[in-house]
Amino acid sequence: MAVRIHPTALVEDNVTIGEGTSVWDNVHIRHDSRIGEECIIGEKTYVAYGVVIGDRVKINAMVYICNAVTIEDGVMISAGTIFTNDRFPRATTPDLTQLRSSDPDEHTLPTLVREGATIGAAATIGNDLTIGRFAMVGMGSVVTKSVPDFHLVLGSPAKSVGCVCRCGQLIVRFAKDIPTNFPKLRCPACELEYAIENGEVSELNPPVTKTESEVVFSH
Repeated sequence: MAVRIHPTALVEDNVTIGEGTSVWDNVHIRHDSRIGEECIIGEKTYVAYGVVIGDRVKINAMVYICNAVTIEDGVMISAGTIFTNDRFPRATTPDLTQLRSSDPDEHTLPTLVREGATIGAAATIGNDLTIGRFAMVGMGSVVTKSVPDFHLVLGSPAKSVGCVCRCGQLIVRFAKDIPTNFPKLRCPACELEYAIENGEVSELNPPVTKTESEVVFSH
């Protein structure tokens, strides 16, 4: 599958783009970034240098992805999402006599978005944190701490309000406190099953991946 890059997109040197990926109009991808296969990079999105993006990632329009961000396979990042990498940013030195360098330094903190996660439109993502596998961040949320696997977080600052299935369907909504124990929950949409213990979600019957299927049938 061919890589499709819109004529107005700006792709700098030493960028790797996987097969089947589409880069739409006015996208800017900085040097030394890696983008996987079958991705969509929406219009007017900015990808900073050194960013790593996995396979089958969908990035909508006008997303800002800064240095030190890693995005795993199957992630969806909705329009207008902003990533950050410095908790105490300043434009200049303390005496205001010169601009601070934009190069990474000890203040540049990483962000990891795990496989299958979704980030809603206009969310702001902090740094030195992880958004867990198949987690979901509600639109307009401000994420200031790590999000556990399969959790749904909303608000500013974002807080866990429930858990979602791999398919995105809400499977349980929390009361005031995260429940300590759900021995079995079934998704009403796809019937995958989960257990929750002390807020940690476990899959009881995860779907078999293609790689796992190949291993089974090879024997």
